[in-house]
Amino acid sequence: MKVLADGDGQDLIALERRSSSLRSAKSAASYAVLVLFTIISVGPALYIISPAFRDSKSLFSYPPQWLPSEFFLGNFQFLLTQTNYVRWAMNTLIFATGVTLIALVIDTLAGYAFARMQFPLKKTLFGLILATLMVPTAAVLAPTYLLVRFLDDWTFGLVGIDTFPGLILPMTVSPLGVFMMRQFIETLPPGLYEAARIDGASEWRIFTRIVLPLMKPAIVVLGIFVFMLQWANLLWPLVATTKDETRVLTVGISTLQGQFVTNWGVIAAATLMTLVPITVVFLFFQKWFVQASVAGALKQ
Repeated sequence: MKVLADGDGQDLIALERRSSSLRSAKSAASYAVLVLFTIISVGPALYIISPAFRDSKSLFSYPPQWLPSEFFLGNFQFLLTQTNYVRWAMNTLIFATGVTLIALVIDTLAGYAFARMQFPLKKTLFGLILATLMVPTAAVLAPTYLLVRFLDDWTFGLVGIDTFPGLILPMTVSPLGVFMMRQFIETLPPGLYEAARIDGASEWRIFTRIVLPLMKPAIVVLGIFVFMLQWANLLWPLVATTKDETRVLTVGISTLQGQFVTNWGVIAAATLMTLVPITVVFLFFQKWFVQASVAGALKQ
């Protein structure tokens, strides 16, 4: 066995120390970057939380205070007693849940059709669906509004402005959801379909008995994505609702801003209360969401 000389041993020790110092420096730099981005991410949340627990007059005090000296709950009391916040919250829950359930059914069936079934112009239709992702929402806002007004006349007010069907149905179309479902179904082994067809199973039975149970991770992720998106939707509800009976939280909070005087503490409290439910939903399902996002194919 070859024995290293004293000089060689010292060189190896010095090299190891330099390597250890370099690794420590890289780790410190990585943690510094993470701390910086954490501060950037948490900053807006603190900017909302602090005014929510402060009197509006203290918001304009000098020097400015980042944290409340004492917790003021009057903003939440005013919000729950002097506004229709509870009604807005129930409307938002109905709106987001309705859109999510209908979108999951449509996207799942369409994704299976584009992934496993053969029909004319399949690739062309799928390309057109993906092309709609490049169309801004504002560009189709006016045609959607006119369509809902047209349906209002033909359905005797069942589907129209200031109705939940008129609010929900236009938002159930999700090209991204169809793409996500199709990509997930294509990752499933083709042998499952061939074995089922040999046993005489129909397409509907294959979908409900074989494909659908395997799609639970994708369905959960798409459901979270759609629910969060619709919970924070402002543009379409702002156009489609004019009464408190159908207004959602985003539109209701926007009405709290007065023409001459605005109670920013109440608006901050309303914003904070609106963010809590959707944050809880995301934290509860974050394992599914993160794993599917990292996988890139919506597969656990």
